[in-house]
Amino acid sequence: MAVGWFYLSVLALCSLGSICILSTIYWMRYWHGGFAWDGSILMFNWHPVLMVTSMVVLYSAASLVYRLPQSWVGPRLPWKSGHAAMHLLAFLLTVLGLHAVFEFHNHAKIPHLYSLHSWLGITTIFLFACQWFLGFSVFLLPWASMWLRSLLKPIHVFFGASILSLAIASVVSGINEKLFFSLKNGTKSYSNLPSEAVFANCAGMLVVVFGLLVLYILLASSWKRPEPGMQAEREPTRTRGWVGTPEVMLEGARGLAEPLLQKRS
Repeated sequence: MAVGWFYLSVLALCSLGSICILSTIYWMRYWHGGFAWDGSILMFNWHPVLMVTSMVVLYSAASLVYRLPQSWVGPRLPWKSGHAAMHLLAFLLTVLGLHAVFEFHNHAKIPHLYSLHSWLGITTIFLFACQWFLGFSVFLLPWASMWLRSLLKPIHVFFGASILSLAIASVVSGINEKLFFSLKNGTKSYSNLPSEAVFANCAGMLVVVFGLLVLYILLASSWKRPEPGMQAEREPTRTRGWVGTPEVMLEGARGLAEPLLQKRS
């Protein structure tokens, strides 16, 4: 049942993540003229698309690699490599998104990093870079001892969820900031809720729902990869109709056998 709910949640995540990306693309194309790579406002339009794709959707997919039941058995190295590669791809797309907004600001003579959104975003990206470097150097390369990995694993997990939360906050504040800038005049002010504001607000809410579902899967103990010593307890054994761990099966067999032995004596 837990595995069934997991795959149902993954299906919902894939659908939500795709909708979040497509909604951002549609917003930029329909209301802001599409995309270019020339330093103009059309280059800025790549920024929200790349950030939602990388820091929210792709980052979440990489974080959920270890929740796949297939990763619970066999060697961990292929899953570690996939986890690191997906995060690296997310980081490279994030750098492209940063380049798009910085290039536009340079072209339009706009100051950098003055808003709360920019502070949240740059902090998130800095933590993401540190997180990836720590994970690669400690958990993927073979030099680190098991003691060091056990010590740093809770920190790695905590910052993984924290970075996703900060990314969601950055996206939501970025959507809000973009709407305030683009809906300035009286006929299309943000407070009048024109169609663009309604659409972008709904896209932001979808990002929040997507992030909450990812965090739920990450924190659900029944969907975490068992530690080596707990593997036997997390995988039920089925033999001749009995369901449970070997200890439970042995205890049940003793309980049934005692009355029969008493009758014979």
